[in-house]
Amino acid sequence: MLGGIRVLDMASLAAAPLVATYLGEFGADVIKIEQPRGGDPIRGWGARKDGVGLMWKSVSRNKRSVTVDLRLPEGQELVRRLAATCDVVVANTRPRTLTRWGLDYARLREVNPRIVMLHVTGFGLTGPKADRPGFGTLGEAMSGFAHVTGEADGPPTLPPFMLADGVASLNAAYAVLTALYHRDVHGADGQLIDVNLIDPLARLLEQSVLAYDQLGTVQRRSGNRWDISAPRNTYRTKDDRWLAMSGSAPTVALRIFHAIGRSDLAADPDFADPVRRLTRAREVDEVVAEWVAGQTLDAAMAVFERAEIAAAPVYDVVGLLEDEQTVAREVFRRVEDAELGSMLVQGPVSRFSDHVGVVDSLGPRLGEHTDDVLGELLDLSAADLAGLRERQVI
Repeated sequence: MLGGIRVLDMASLAAAPLVATYLGEFGADVIKIEQPRGGDPIRGWGARKDGVGLMWKSVSRNKRSVTVDLRLPEGQELVRRLAATCDVVVANTRPRTLTRWGLDYARLREVNPRIVMLHVTGFGLTGPKADRPGFGTLGEAMSGFAHVTGEADGPPTLPPFMLADGVASLNAAYAVLTALYHRDVHGADGQLIDVNLIDPLARLLEQSVLAYDQLGTVQRRSGNRWDISAPRNTYRTKDDRWLAMSGSAPTVALRIFHAIGRSDLAADPDFADPVRRLTRAREVDEVVAEWVAGQTLDAAMAVFERAEIAAAPVYDVVGLLEDEQTVAREVFRRVEDAELGSMLVQGPVSRFSDHVGVVDSLGPRLGEHTDDVLGELLDLSAADLAGLRERQVI
């Protein structure tokens, strides 16, 4: 689907490199630029086996690793020459640094007017904080996410995974595809795409802004409850497991009452009416929690599935991998790897009727493809490459 599109991934860590990963899953040729000494920090991020970073292996699937020292003028020139052969450049270095290196959009556009450049930063390319460093944790804090997450009497709560980076990467990926469409269908030049780690997550939390603007209210933490739906919570079963439930649709909420033997509530306007039910959300929760506590997880789920109620087990990773729906859709696939033997990774998320996303390879060794790429795209000879290595450019 994206065959013929070449991506220069000169970013590090999570959000920006993930965009290149998504493009690579559907056929783009992704060239990963790394510093010769150490490479992308995500190589050592999180769990490792035999010194090999597991997250690196998945995030850098389908990529070719090329080492170039971006701090050296000769390295910067190599990357400019590579950019001239590419359709997309992905970066997340601070704006001031990229400009100093001559790798900012203005300079790259001189060598390739058709380039689409994605620049992901902590705070964006404009504004008083534009040149400040930032990680996903700051996005989760400033977007309002942490403020509304957690129990009412507990502290603001951060997610134990890269939420802000992930949400930003999804926004950025469709922005890149939109820019490519504009370029290739409408005959335009490339353009610069500015995505930060705060705005995409804030967009998902926009309800709090709307309520504040129109009603003057500030959303507070409320655990698993949400003031637009009741019941909506996690509930402990008799066998000490958990299930989650949502009564967001009015008809589903009424089916819950019937299924747990409380048809009287379905007939009571205080509980049947969606708006009035919210004022008694705590009572609704207590009724549902009491019923679930008397059932095993399997028994409760059997009742809810028969009644077509929106409920699901709260899985750990084992439950996720063993779920019949996950298995049937082949969500996870085992990929052979030279360093780990093989590794189970999640396949491409989007499913197309006429195209299957691929995971041809997992994250490469540092600089594994340097000679191949520089020889292929820049026509450098073995002697040229030897000289660059001697000067520690690659």
